[in-house]
Amino acid sequence: MTDPFQPPAAPKPPPSLVSAPTGPRRLLVPDAPALVPGARQAVWLSPDGEVEIIDKAEAVRRVLRQPHLLCHARATARRLGTDKLIQGYDLLELYAFVRPATFCLPTPRGLAQALDLPRPADAEAEALTLVRAAEALLRELMGPVDDQRSDPVGLAWAMGAEGDGGASGGGWLWSPLVLAALGAPAGPEKSRWRGGAIRAYQVWAGMKEWQADAPEPPPGHLPVEPAEARRRLADLVMNGSQAEPRPQQSDYASAVSTAFTPRDVEGEPNLVLAEAGTGVGKTLGYLAPATVWAEKNKGPVWISTYTRQLQHQIDKEMDRLHRDPATKARKVVIRKGRENYLCLLNLEEAAGVATANPQYAVAIGLMARWAAATRDGDMQGGDFPGWLVDLLGKGRTLALADRRGECVYSACSHYTKCFIEKSVRRARRADIVIANHALVMIQAALGGGDDAYIPTRYVFDEGHHVFDAADNAFAGHLTGFETAELRRWLLGAESGGRSRARGLRRRVEDLIGGDDHASRLLDEIARAARQLPGEAWPQRVGGGEPVGPTEAFLAQVRAQVYARAHGPDNPYSLEVEVQPLVDGVLEAAQALSAALGELSAPLEALADRLRERLDDESDELESDTRRRIDAIARSLKRRSANEIGGWRQMLAALAEETPSRYVDWFGVERQDGRDLDVGMYRHWVDPTWPLAQILGAQAHGLVMTSATLTDGTGDVEADWQAAHARTGAIHLPRPALRAQVPSPFDYASQTRVLIVNDVRKDDLAQVAAAYRELFLASGGGAIGLFTAVQRLRAVHERIGAPLEAAGLPLLSQHLDGLDVATLVDIFRGEDNACLLGTDAVRDGVDVPGRSLRLIVFDRVPWPRPDILHKARRDYFDRTARRRHYDDMITRLRLRQAFGRLVRRADDTGVFVLLDPMMPSRLKGAFPGGVEPQRVGLAEAVRITRDFLHAPGQTPDIALPPLAAPALPKSPSPHDDPWGTSPSICRDSTWIEARQRQADLSMDV
Repeated sequence: MTDPFQPPAAPKPPPSLVSAPTGPRRLLVPDAPALVPGARQAVWLSPDGEVEIIDKAEAVRRVLRQPHLLCHARATARRLGTDKLIQGYDLLELYAFVRPATFCLPTPRGLAQALDLPRPADAEAEALTLVRAAEALLRELMGPVDDQRSDPVGLAWAMGAEGDGGASGGGWLWSPLVLAALGAPAGPEKSRWRGGAIRAYQVWAGMKEWQADAPEPPPGHLPVEPAEARRRLADLVMNGSQAEPRPQQSDYASAVSTAFTPRDVEGEPNLVLAEAGTGVGKTLGYLAPATVWAEKNKGPVWISTYTRQLQHQIDKEMDRLHRDPATKARKVVIRKGRENYLCLLNLEEAAGVATANPQYAVAIGLMARWAAATRDGDMQGGDFPGWLVDLLGKGRTLALADRRGECVYSACSHYTKCFIEKSVRRARRADIVIANHALVMIQAALGGGDDAYIPTRYVFDEGHHVFDAADNAFAGHLTGFETAELRRWLLGAESGGRSRARGLRRRVEDLIGGDDHASRLLDEIARAARQLPGEAWPQRVGGGEPVGPTEAFLAQVRAQVYARAHGPDNPYSLEVEVQPLVDGVLEAAQALSAALGELSAPLEALADRLRERLDDESDELESDTRRRIDAIARSLKRRSANEIGGWRQMLAALAEETPSRYVDWFGVERQDGRDLDVGMYRHWVDPTWPLAQILGAQAHGLVMTSATLTDGTGDVEADWQAAHARTGAIHLPRPALRAQVPSPFDYASQTRVLIVNDVRKDDLAQVAAAYRELFLASGGGAIGLFTAVQRLRAVHERIGAPLEAAGLPLLSQHLDGLDVATLVDIFRGEDNACLLGTDAVRDGVDVPGRSLRLIVFDRVPWPRPDILHKARRDYFDRTARRRHYDDMITRLRLRQAFGRLVRRADDTGVFVLLDPMMPSRLKGAFPGGVEPQRVGLAEAVRITRDFLHAPGQTPDIALPPLAAPALPKSPSPHDDPWGTSPSICRDSTWIEARQRQADLSMDV
């Protein structure tokens, strides 16, 4: 039988949707200057090949005067320090059009690597690379294209057109050049364009539909013996570059196999806590018994990670077992929440907007190209370029996902092609499902979420993050943002603008046709929902003019926060204890609780009404309709019982005392001193308790694994107790099997740990100077970690120019506008780059080799002493009968940061902490044999330089920039098919001369 989920063999739109070439293909390249911005200056390359080094102000004047060749227009604007929109020939836009769903770093060097061009050595060569990349991409369009899943001619025309079918220079600048390369300079044939531009966007027409299958039977209970796990591990290892498993890796696989034995007592899963040091190879170690169990028992094993990056790394490792892509597509599935996937209905509606509003055409055209080529529709990783979000805007990329639970399921015209539905169905029949902690916990708490199937075997990689993931999953936030989102979910768009939000009535009206009682319930829901915050609620709440009971409560909360918070004039978020209440808060809370009750009752009743239909019409309803009704009913129950019910419990506690298992507080979330959200917050003191109660009751086998699972006090039992507490093992009835496998790396000889004792951590000028000198000493390949974004910004401002002068690129989280994964990819691809970041960089970087050889931490990463942390510190210190919670968290953060430094046997690196107050009791964060040295900054710089540039290692040397020789003048422009500019194009003879110049530069 043909597998319905096998990757399609070049699915194509119907022939009527693909435009054929109408003439000869021609290579035209922009007759425009190129610009590469730096920290202080910019390199400007004229169309005649003359190079100038200009200041930022002059660069801004030039790019606003005429279109330039650029790499990432928004990033260019940020580096030039302008908030004005820069329009130009953006090479990333062209790359996304020519090579959709294909990886490329969003830099000139990244383009060179992706297009197999010479690697540029400096900024001048990067400017030349932009021209060469333009030619290479346009030349690629001129060649034969076998896998045409969308209509490039129609899309290029639509992206450059104004209105429906007209042409104007106000559209995509690349359009005439792309159309010339495709052999259709006049656009698609008129006979194929009767439907207007909207037809070009209809890439879903050629997508393969999934086919329904019979339900899978429950999995078996055959055990995995340690010997079986070892044999499978040997097979996996031999399919890679390694000849045989390391002894530590085999021991680890044997220990993990215990979780894949049958459960003896209901509610008592077989739990393994396994710590494997970096380099052991724990991924293959747990995949070995997991794949054996899945094959023997015909059921999936769910591998859960905290970061998306690790999800895709595990997916790549599965290539060792399944070399055939079609087989792997059946056996291995990456699962994420529905908010991660492109919604085809949203894309269709956005295409309609783009047709009437040409300013959206470029973004939606590029999204359509990607949608036609993507493997699985995953917009948070996978084959979706993360830089597209910054390039095109979140509203035209990530907002096309179903981020608010507005799916209409089988009522959607794209249901049988839906990326989410495909993922859910594939996961039911897979051997290995690679998910994330958040999805696993929400699915467990909600009885399956999108899928009623609950797995019985789990492996939690990055197990040290289980506590944080559970904290996020089981928290309650009664805030302006959350209540406004509920109103939007119930009522849809109310402003009459371009919002695609679909209200509850629109989602269910075809299911209740003719049911007057259900219709009346919808009316009651709509009336009650209008008591939730509407548009512009922040202005009304902050201005003291709230409308409705919800905004009135939020205004009272805000007043209490500003009355009692420490430092209300600082730019950071504020919080205060709920008790004692300011006058008026309790009354506002009681009024809001009553209003929420008026909303909850009809939601519950409508859910019951829908379930009655499932029972009354059980012999008539189609399976998809049944599933849709069930999903909507469960969603209504969840909103009523879990969300609204939880809020009412929080409000009721204001008149009494917060239960001891919870922590409540009032808070105002702020950014740069501006209020973003306000409300009441509730978290579990120990969020692993509900995790253990829910997941422990469902699972038969659990593995919690990490390189940093235990603490580092030196007391073995105390260190393991920390692991039990952080994973929830302490709340499970069956004792966990403990396994600890040390790293094979020789950290004592491969690393140095330096604590700088003469830099004042509160003097950011001194801190910045330390970062600068240490980065220069290492020749780049450095990560700077910070405990606060404000400190990162201050250092970035001071060190950017001197690093650029030394030829060291500087990247920064929070400032560069790119997601962390893209920044790390750029950093990984360079030998001399420097990257500044906070928590996400500390925990999510995997950079083996010379690209990472120095880590500098601005100060000891103590936990922030907020209300939640203080409650947890008191609880866990009392439980352990000793003061340890702050130290445990801090050691974990230091261990995670240090663990980024050495990822393979030949790595070396230096770890520097710019904090003379580092207590000696925290040195357990570092591996045995590594002794931290307390030194001055000058000594730290010397040690770093000497250690990293020791014999056998090659220091990075920045070559001086070369002056560009004069190039031949551009020939007379070709005819411009759109009539937009007298000099918009030039042919390839000019490029050849520029290539010779670049080759000369690279030879030197």
